[in-house]
Amino acid sequence: MQSLLSLCAVQVTRHQALACRALASLPRELYPALFQAAFMYGRTLVLQALVQTWPYPCLSFRQLLPQPKQLGWPERPRKESVQAVILALLAAPRSRESSSRRPQLRVLDMTGFLDASCGQDPTTMSMWARSVAVARTCLSAQTQARAAQRLAKRRKLEPQVPVTNPVEVHTDLLVNRTSYSVLKEALQTSTCGPLRLRCRDLWAEELSGPSTVALLELLDPVCLRQVDLRFSNLGLSGLCTVVPHMAKFTHLLSLKLQYSNVDVRRLTAEAESSFQHFVSAIGQLRCLKELNMGSSRLSGRLHQLLSSLQGPLESLELPFCALLPGDLSYLAQSPHATHLKKLDLSGNKLSGDFLGPFQRLLREASASLLCLDVTECQLMDVHLVSTLPTLRCCTHLRYLGLYGNPLASAGMKTLIEHSQAFRELQLVVYPVPVDCYKDLPWPPSSANLLEGTVDEEKLASVQAELQQLIRATQHHDVLWTVDIYGHSSFDYFSL
Repeated sequence: MQSLLSLCAVQVTRHQALACRALASLPRELYPALFQAAFMYGRTLVLQALVQTWPYPCLSFRQLLPQPKQLGWPERPRKESVQAVILALLAAPRSRESSSRRPQLRVLDMTGFLDASCGQDPTTMSMWARSVAVARTCLSAQTQARAAQRLAKRRKLEPQVPVTNPVEVHTDLLVNRTSYSVLKEALQTSTCGPLRLRCRDLWAEELSGPSTVALLELLDPVCLRQVDLRFSNLGLSGLCTVVPHMAKFTHLLSLKLQYSNVDVRRLTAEAESSFQHFVSAIGQLRCLKELNMGSSRLSGRLHQLLSSLQGPLESLELPFCALLPGDLSYLAQSPHATHLKKLDLSGNKLSGDFLGPFQRLLREASASLLCLDVTECQLMDVHLVSTLPTLRCCTHLRYLGLYGNPLASAGMKTLIEHSQAFRELQLVVYPVPVDCYKDLPWPPSSANLLEGTVDEEKLASVQAELQQLIRATQHHDVLWTVDIYGHSSFDYFSL
């Protein structure tokens, strides 16, 4: 709920012209509340004036802005608010000479508040659009600074030109082939410009190996926290080109390499050499805590990959990696198991010979595990019931993903009855029970479950029974749903 100060700030910023004129006489302690109100309600004139006269060294979105769905505030910030803050950076250096209050801003931190899911809402600014807007603003600021220097030199006014301190702009960047050129140029020029671009999390889509390396070489070695190379299709040879350039990032905690076209099941001698080189390069990432190798065929080689790491992982995502029972056995015995907060084994078979190693892994991870995703793992009722004693030991579990498994309503009822063991549970994504399909082949494949005809009347009846059981658990804040796409995944850095 909004405080009295917040409510007053909302009213003050409604009258934008008056608010802008009054800023010089207002105490600096009111600036954070005014910024929060102006940003969330799209008061762009006030926003620009606040940024241009900001009285503190740092302006951080994470510290100043309310979290999404916080009571009393709009659910998401408006696109024009983000644009106004970015554009205000261009006017800020000029305003320092004319304003009665000299701004102290040295760092604008835009990280951590607006995520990729904002791109699904047309009223907000997507990660890609924000990345491009920040890059263009940095380039424009550099152009303005050079023009001012040339003008001063012609007029021989260099001694009178005020020296403005650069502002560091900390942001997360999403880059693809379309935006690559402008982002690369902005990073190149910002090293000595009035706006210094600093990247915390880099998301690169469909970039070649050389392009990715060129981008990495321009990033600050201290600021980078996460690299996500999605849909890169680099293969082992491409990864061997890219990953060694990440060793300089001393605070790199997360590396995501999903859809990199890696298959280690039948390697040529040359490819085997590339795999060993890749493993060695991964081992040079001293602070790594999260690794995603999604859709890489790692059958029988997980030990080689993970044993090269210098410390235990806390998040391991291995969806559709064609894991073998031996891979799960290694993981259960590895130093990573007891530190895992997030584990994604989606698309790997966990029934039959895989079930025992999987249960041993759960037992080892039970004290730390917060998120478990076993979507499309061929788990039936008998496997789920057999796993429940071990699963119940994961008392801190917040998320459980079971979608795409051939579970019946009986198995789901058993799970719900035992769910009181999960005191911190927030979200369970479960499959449409197999007894709610028409003419489903047995055992059903993931495609059968996805494309099969559902008996809607039977499903409604079963869901009513399940909801009755859920209410009986008294865990009213837990969401049980069959909608796999309607909810954001739990991010490692939010755990």
